Amino acid sequence: MKPIDIILILAVVAILVVAIRRFVGTATGTRDCCSGAKKSTGKQFRARSIDDKDESHYPYQADLEIGGMSCEHCVENVTRALDSVDGTWATVSLAGGRAHVRSKSPIDENAYRKVIEEAGYRLAAVE
Repeated sequence: MKPIDIILILAVVAILVVAIRRFVGTATGTRDCCSGAKKSTGKQFRARSIDDKDESHYPYQADLEIGGMSCEHCVENVTRALDSVDGTWATVSLAGGRAHVRSKSPIDENAYRKVIEEAGYRLAAVE
């Protein structure tokens, strides 16, 4: 057997071991569905019904770039986190990892950063 064959076999075995560990972890609930990392200790925010969806009542708006979202479950988590800030109505999109927030009071970047990080994600940029 040539040395290159041994290297290739070891690489395939290593990939299989990682894949099997991730699959088992996800299936047993000890690993996150999105990243494969150990279950995050991110805060779970309650779903909040936004009764006032009249955009004219939200004079302040910002677009946020959210890092770490990889599925619709992540979108729901980030939406709930942002909506937990008083006077905020957020629309989050997985495409591009963006959130559009509308606020009844001036945009408080630190408040949004805090709840996003508590949920286990990161605020990459505010526009």
